[in-house]
Amino acid sequence: MDFMKLTELMGDLEEEAVLEMMNEVMADGGSQVSEAMRACQEGMNIVGDRFEAQEYFVSDLIFAGSLMSEAMDIIRPALLKKSEGNYGKMILCTVEGDLHDIGKNIVKSMLEASGFTVIDLGIDVKPEAILQTAKDEGIKIIALSGVLTLAINAMKKTVKAFKDSDIADDVKIIIGGAPVSAEVAQIVGADAWAINPNDTIKICKAWASA
Repeated sequence: MDFMKLTELMGDLEEEAVLEMMNEVMADGGSQVSEAMRACQEGMNIVGDRFEAQEYFVSDLIFAGSLMSEAMDIIRPALLKKSEGNYGKMILCTVEGDLHDIGKNIVKSMLEASGFTVIDLGIDVKPEAILQTAKDEGIKIIALSGVLTLAINAMKKTVKAFKDSDIADDVKIIIGGAPVSAEVAQIVGADAWAINPNDTIKICKAWASA
């Protein structure tokens, strides 16, 4: 399997060819699914670069997110078998005041493919709703997404709500999205931050296995 070609096709948004290659990956039961997932992620990085360079538009990002979800759906059964087991439930959402969900949906697909049961609360989610769901479901891992700069303040409010709660010691919070950096994570008070889905998965797996 030419995974560099898969990366290129994903970056070019060649839907038919990408899905054909994902089905080929599954032909032997999916022995190379990890490599396929990584190639798709690298292709998504190309999409992001082209968007920043104004070669791609918002419609292309939406299409890329849909294509990534389709690709992950094809290989999910093999990824679940390959993963070390079921990592349990976690919460994922876009924070209050932010209506973006493209990045969130890609991360969701990849987390589910990696063995997590993702409770997706959607977009524009208030801190109180996230905290209540965590309590009701016994959630230990929270992933907060945001694209707008105003999301930083919403993330800070959400983290504070958890730190002021009676489950503060049991929960880990990771943040991600366009405005997020190590400095922002420190300001917000999050336990970790991630710039791409692969880092998110790695961090959440480590927390779930601890």
